[in-house]
Amino acid sequence: MEILWVLMAVVMLGFVVLPVLRRRRGMIEQVPPGHPDAADPADYGFVRQEELDVRMPGPDQDLLDVLDLVQRTQDYRAASQLLAGTEAAGELRWQRVQAFAGAASLELARRPGGVSETPGGQWLRVWRAEAPKDAGGAAVHAEFLVQQAWRTATPGTDDFRIIMEEAKAACGEAALLAPGDPIPYIVELSVARGLAYSREEFEQLWLKILDRAPAHMGAHLAALHYWCEKWHGSREQAMSFAEAAAARAPQGSLLSAMPLFAVFEHLPEVNLVAGFYQSEVVTKAIHGALHAVHSARADDPMLAHVRHMLVFFLVRGERWAEAMNQLLHIDGHVGALPWTLSPDPAAEFAVYRALAVAGYEANGGSPATLPH
Repeated sequence: MEILWVLMAVVMLGFVVLPVLRRRRGMIEQVPPGHPDAADPADYGFVRQEELDVRMPGPDQDLLDVLDLVQRTQDYRAASQLLAGTEAAGELRWQRVQAFAGAASLELARRPGGVSETPGGQWLRVWRAEAPKDAGGAAVHAEFLVQQAWRTATPGTDDFRIIMEEAKAACGEAALLAPGDPIPYIVELSVARGLAYSREEFEQLWLKILDRAPAHMGAHLAALHYWCEKWHGSREQAMSFAEAAAARAPQGSLLSAMPLFAVFEHLPEVNLVAGFYQSEVVTKAIHGALHAVHSARADDPMLAHVRHMLVFFLVRGERWAEAMNQLLHIDGHVGALPWTLSPDPAAEFAVYRALAVAGYEANGGSPATLPH
């Protein structure tokens, strides 16, 4: 099976395209495109790589419709109405706030404006100017500033700090407009990481979130970054935080998957050995995530996030059938970790998907044997 990881490493470095793979005596070998034994993801109903949606982890047609309308007309009112009608403490509203902020940020990056050109994301500026008391618009603006800081400046520089301080003030304004809303404080978690809040400051911020939405998966994922070794904590602190969240997870909560995200945040930069992904620590985290997926509501907005992470670990651990099962639920959308860390999330996802198909077929699987 080592050849699978060699192929993947080569693809990720961009030197070659992913070879077409086939089955022979349990091993995976290259075959020419179009060969009758070639493993083809299309045989399983998977969408073409160029059609993968990189904006979201899973479907949200209402959001897509509103985003299209807002960007086409530059009128913010549909976005305001959608957020006003979305549960304040729920995961879906947080995802929609991120999506609107991200859309405005990307518009600005593509069209910064000039003497004769209106800058991109103008609808967000108009939103804040015309509806300063709109809590949804205030939250989107705060998240927009956070995304701008990470996208346009380097942590530790004056430019980064200036934007983050502005984002911190925007979080405060948003919190005043909606005292029971956890989202302004969730946005501030990224500010806390960027501005290196002290442990005491961070804990005070975290308690405000727990008071409002104690089982909010998105908030826990945002807080996990602070505790990671690469930021202001350690591997042990991050895992402790994740395991504590999993231990207190209510029935049906996806918080049981938190240890898998903590493991991901501390992966070695280069590790192509399948044995690592079959180790006790990783296996335990995978099983926790699988349990969470099986127990969660089918419409839980965070379910797709966990499934995407499971695909990464299941493929690396050569658990092909289980990876294929997750792919059946999420294929078509790739706007989630780990794919979004790549410059080309769709291509990254497609590599893992092709490996899952090849490994599944190498062990006797076929479209007919895959449960739907």
